[in-house]
Amino acid sequence: MLKIVLSGVLALGPLHPPADTLRTYAAATWRSMAAMVEPATGLPADKVTGDLKTRAKVTSPTNVATYLWSVFAARDIGLIGRREAEARVAKALDSVARLERHAPTGQFFNWYDPATLQLVRTWPDTGDPVRPFASSVDNGWLAAALMMVPQAVPSQGAKARAILQTMDFRAYYDPAARPDAGTGLLRGGFWVERPEGCSVETPSGLFMTCHHYGAPAETRIATYVGIALGQLPREHYFGLYRTFPDAGCDWAWQEQKPVGSWKEYLGVKVWQGTYGYRGMRFVPTWGGSMFEELMNDLIVPENVWAAKSWGRNHPVVVRAHIEHGLHEAGYGYWGFSPSNDPHGGYREYGVDPLGMDAAGYTSDRERTSVDPGYEGCRPAQPEPASYGDGVVTPHAVFLAYRYAPRQALDNLARLRRNFDAYGPGGFYDAIAVRSGQVSKYHLALDQGMIMAAIGNALAGDAMRRYFATPQVAAKLKPVLSLEEWDAR
Repeated sequence: MLKIVLSGVLALGPLHPPADTLRTYAAATWRSMAAMVEPATGLPADKVTGDLKTRAKVTSPTNVATYLWSVFAARDIGLIGRREAEARVAKALDSVARLERHAPTGQFFNWYDPATLQLVRTWPDTGDPVRPFASSVDNGWLAAALMMVPQAVPSQGAKARAILQTMDFRAYYDPAARPDAGTGLLRGGFWVERPEGCSVETPSGLFMTCHHYGAPAETRIATYVGIALGQLPREHYFGLYRTFPDAGCDWAWQEQKPVGSWKEYLGVKVWQGTYGYRGMRFVPTWGGSMFEELMNDLIVPENVWAAKSWGRNHPVVVRAHIEHGLHEAGYGYWGFSPSNDPHGGYREYGVDPLGMDAAGYTSDRERTSVDPGYEGCRPAQPEPASYGDGVVTPHAVFLAYRYAPRQALDNLARLRRNFDAYGPGGFYDAIAVRSGQVSKYHLALDQGMIMAAIGNALAGDAMRRYFATPQVAAKLKPVLSLEEWDAR
């Protein structure tokens, strides 16, 4: 029998086979998360080698966020005790409070040395210069984790709130980004020094990215946090494109011609479009990857608060990944997301037809893509005769567990059985299923998603409860509940 050590969380009864398997996976995954932590500071590195011996020399705000909620999950399913969890969270928060940040906005920069807490200005592996950059999405994930702390580890709530109250997401908001809709969008972030390439200088001397986050991908966490904190207008959520409109050839560069109609929410006109894929209808993300669709769902109860939009979309996207991996591409495995590349480096993987971007994230190393065309503007291209070396990442499969538990466990079991895909720290980051190449690294981002997914499955959606407080629900739920998508 598994006992929950957190008071106030219902203890689990006798484990049944799926729960026993999940707990085994969680125990190994937690070993890799713990191995990433720098003893002196309590902060995780960006990644660790598969033998758990060599940590990266950089970390990011998102890595800190996924580590914090991994601590919550490890405690909730009985892998560590309450005192150890409190000590880990306290040490991490003390170090976060010491990190250099942009003082006027309280925003953290993207890269720090987890051993010294110094801002990274030279990339350790190459010696290339690094210009300090504050990312709206990375700060969004850190803020979300800080919002979880008071509920998850009450003794550290004051520390988390003290950091959170300095963070101002209005710094990223461009109210003029969607003049056609009467609302704004978030920029990707800002530099404090003029970068090479495109930037927009503000009166305060910041250099903003030229791009905005216009697609509802994993980046929407910054939107959720900003609305929940009362810093961003509710209308902003509806400024995000569901698909780009069907407006002649001006928008014909998108993946396919959407089907839909115009709706209005909180005074904002929204093109309520969907794409089609092998008999399914869905709202796409930018690249068509699993983490773009489902990472937010780990802590924000999207399938409940947005039951007629995201709640319809999530299971369709999971079905589409399964359909692509097993049938369209014929890999025999499924689950595609950005990950360490088994062939070297880091790369975005996804299911091309599920993304807005016509170039798309592809599922194989060879970048095999599809082009269904755009009626009247761009002719369709023949479908691929075959796909190459498909790259599957286990964290994408764990993200899908809520919506396809049997299929997810079967997929994971076959990956573990048929490849050298599992080590002392759990599943390695990615597997190229035709060549058998494996990326023998563990990433804090990806292992953290696995821990949150298992924590939800074994501890009654604890990750969601820590974030979705009555105060957060009062701000976010009324916005998310308004919309209805034709996803099926």
